[in-house]
Amino acid sequence: MSEFDNAPGELDADPDAGLQESPVSVAEHPPESEPAAAAETPREEASAAEELPDETKQWYIIHTYSGFERKVAESLRTRAEAFGFNEQIGQILIPEEEVVELRNGKKVTSKRLLYPGYVVVQMDMNDELWHRVKDTPRVTGFVGGGQTPVPLSADEINKMLYRQTTAAERPRPKMSFEKNETVRIVDGPFSNFQGKVDEINPERNTLRVLVTIFGRATPVELDFLQVEKTT
Repeated sequence: MSEFDNAPGELDADPDAGLQESPVSVAEHPPESEPAAAAETPREEASAAEELPDETKQWYIIHTYSGFERKVAESLRTRAEAFGFNEQIGQILIPEEEVVELRNGKKVTSKRLLYPGYVVVQMDMNDELWHRVKDTPRVTGFVGGGQTPVPLSADEINKMLYRQTTAAERPRPKMSFEKNETVRIVDGPFSNFQGKVDEINPERNTLRVLVTIFGRATPVELDFLQVEKTT
């Protein structure tokens, strides 16, 4: 799964689902009646069995037209109801991250897709389901190709979810920069100066920019949000 090898320990995303348990009335079965207590046991075991997570479904990645990821997710749910394969579809994820940028001197947070053109779906795969999903409008196919799509490993899905979770806790700068790239400073005492990126610190989200002051190149450390790319 080369498209996602570079994802830092992730999936995030969290596979979000909840379960509930139905209460058993004690009033109907007096404690002194042993046969009644025995009759309760099968009901409790059946309830616990119903609450076990479905381990038959695996995670698959679907290729979509870029920009139509959410439309595809909605279409999958609609078609699942219409064609009766709702029970074979589990969670549908569109991994995204929060990014932050500076607009008019204020930090603005927005969402950005982690993997544009992909939707991650939990499925109990079979030939019929493969055809139903592949025939969904704006779906171009599965990762893995052919009629045998390759499911994600537990490690891959966990990395994806982890990345989504950490991105929500610590939004990333919307822009990325490269060494020797020319940028314009938009915030701080050097606002409106231009300079070249000399060093990038992705852990701290900072740049060292060489700014010419009085004819000399002076290194200035700036936050990612304090600069913008020049066009």
